[in-house]
Amino acid sequence: MKKIFAAFCILVMSGCASVQMGDTQVDARLKTFTPLKDKAALYVYRNETFGAALKMTVLLDGKILGDTASKTYLYAELEPGKHRLISKTENDSVLDFEAIAGKIYYVWQEVKMGLWQARSQLQMMDDKTGQAGVLESQLAVTPN
Repeated sequence: MKKIFAAFCILVMSGCASVQMGDTQVDARLKTFTPLKDKAALYVYRNETFGAALKMTVLLDGKILGDTASKTYLYAELEPGKHRLISKTENDSVLDFEAIAGKIYYVWQEVKMGLWQARSQLQMMDDKTGQAGVLESQLAVTPN
């Protein structure tokens, strides 16, 4: 029985979830990491293959920003002020932050082992680490 459960876990964790991918030209432009004058920029990236079989929904200020899958990222332009990100998985990982115009924010959506499904943890990253994570990933489409 333990072998069957282990095989099932490996199968679930090795499959790949899919999300709608963004335009490759937009992806390339966003990877220049150009600051905005009057707004802040936000990248939420998931650059791991662990938990690849699962999509993870990200909320920004109570609205769906989009779903991530392995090696994808989401992008948003923010008005200056307070914002709340939530990663919806087995747990809700919440990250509150204050956006400043002209600044770029990089948030890593780390995948963690859960009891019934994957868990996640949102972590604000420095520019160098965040840019490297985004460069390993592809733009996922956010809903309109």
